[in-house]
Amino acid sequence: MTTPKNITAKTSPFIVANDHQRSNYFEAIKVLVAEREKAQASERPQWQQAIDEIYALVADEIRTNSGEPSQAISFGTSGWRGILGKDLFLRSVAVVTAAILTLYKEADADASLHASLGVDSFAEMQERGCVLGFDNRFGGPMLALAVANVLAANQVKIFYAGEATTGALSASLLINRAAFSINLTPSHNPMEYAGFKYNAADAGPAAEILTTSITRTAQDYCKRQAVPFLAKGLNLQEPLGNLPNVVQENALASWQQLIRRGASQHGIDYDALLADFAASDQMLVCVDAVHGASRTVIADLLGNPGPEHLLLLRDNADPTFGGIAPEPSAANMRLALDTLAKKQAPLKLGAVIDPDGDRIRFTDGQTEISMNQFGAMAFHFLHEIKGKRGMVAKTVASSNLANAVAAKLGEEVFEPKVGFKEFKPVIDRALVCFEESDGISIIGHTPEKDAFIGLILALDMMRTLNKPLGAYLEEIEDRFGHYYPAKDGVTVSQQGATLLATLDGLNRYDVGTTIRVGDKEKKIKQVIAIDGRKMILEDDSWIMIRPSGTEPKVRFYVEARDPKDCALLVDAAKSLLAETGLLP
Repeated sequence: MTTPKNITAKTSPFIVANDHQRSNYFEAIKVLVAEREKAQASERPQWQQAIDEIYALVADEIRTNSGEPSQAISFGTSGWRGILGKDLFLRSVAVVTAAILTLYKEADADASLHASLGVDSFAEMQERGCVLGFDNRFGGPMLALAVANVLAANQVKIFYAGEATTGALSASLLINRAAFSINLTPSHNPMEYAGFKYNAADAGPAAEILTTSITRTAQDYCKRQAVPFLAKGLNLQEPLGNLPNVVQENALASWQQLIRRGASQHGIDYDALLADFAASDQMLVCVDAVHGASRTVIADLLGNPGPEHLLLLRDNADPTFGGIAPEPSAANMRLALDTLAKKQAPLKLGAVIDPDGDRIRFTDGQTEISMNQFGAMAFHFLHEIKGKRGMVAKTVASSNLANAVAAKLGEEVFEPKVGFKEFKPVIDRALVCFEESDGISIIGHTPEKDAFIGLILALDMMRTLNKPLGAYLEEIEDRFGHYYPAKDGVTVSQQGATLLATLDGLNRYDVGTTIRVGDKEKKIKQVIAIDGRKMILEDDSWIMIRPSGTEPKVRFYVEARDPKDCALLVDAAKSLLAETGLLP
């Protein structure tokens, strides 16, 4: 077995002494994490020490980087993401915070911004304040403190939540009637990423008119020595206790207050559910927090049940995520499945949650249930079991199972492009809003995707129906039809307008043309081009291809009506990308 004596040799290709810019610290960390994970228990502390030493270099880069981000600041479908130390560092997040304050100052003279911001003046924003938090990533407290110092220097009230989930921060924003929130998180991206999420007063992902302005202003400010709202010599790491107008915020308590307040709209009796869960000898919940921000509050969320009711997995602090991709996925669901298989309980519920707690995927111990299925189940549950009436909202890349449910129930479907902010027009009318990337919210709750509401809803389904989620899904599919979605993505070198121009090559596949799927030619009967290109085929299967809004990737999504066709549709999507030149 490799020993720590070889550490220097393993990391030296990635580290240039006294040169942050040329060093690739996270490649070194990945090598060390791989060695730590396969090492014997007695050897792991030595590997961890080596990881900590590299992280100390990352911390120094975060503090001292005074240049421009390696990639231009850009807010996508869910905020700004980039490499920690290279893109997100003290000065760059301070600059973005200054750009946000500039937006509110501009609103003093531009009333057209008031509706999107939810405030009418800079003074109102200062008084109502900002909810501030971060996920479990390395450097989160440092970056949040930089934001706090900029806000405090400009007399903005701060509700400091510390490490918290996206959904809880959104609830905190609503309960405290704050003007906006800032969450330092790149969501489910790999360990080397950091991120910056900004939500306006409605607590949902910011409207494009706002993020476009922030992007433009931040890019401009990055090139300046003197930046508005950043006083010369401002200490971005002045301790929180020395800052004025800071309120310590319990984001989970705000979340709990919000779900109780919305009971008449969504029909979930949170306190009764927790009481039944605690008293039951039938139900077992297993949650894999994947080391993320949810790990510290899951027990509180579920009423602090004993180990006979709740099993927590990967609930220790680890910003490396054990070297895995920290997302709700079939691969990451394996641990919960294996854990539940060893337990005896009539009603089992397993879940895996991403680092900032805005995505969740489920299992009942046997069947894996992605949001493509769960979103349709949630809509059916609120509509038919809770007796609520209203539409369902789903992104265009999500399964058409929800469409089939809505059609038979006589309800509308709202189907916008990818991005939770696209649900804003129907947030008060849709019973459920969900996207295939495992994000969900419900009426009467936050307009932000939230793993916690998904978990509570799944527990309520299991409790109310007295059956595993897999059995409920089977009933729904038997009644409304079977759908088999899949997705994948490829990293590409092209970005921006160049990438869009290349993808325009797919425009030749229009209504009436055919796509080869396996050994068959299938005719396109409908094209939806609001977000990339979704080509619906004559048998109601479909292929969708779109550029990612947060990473240098092209994503493709497919859905078959016959399970054996799913892999064939994936191959067909790859062939279409190859035609454009994006794949070899």
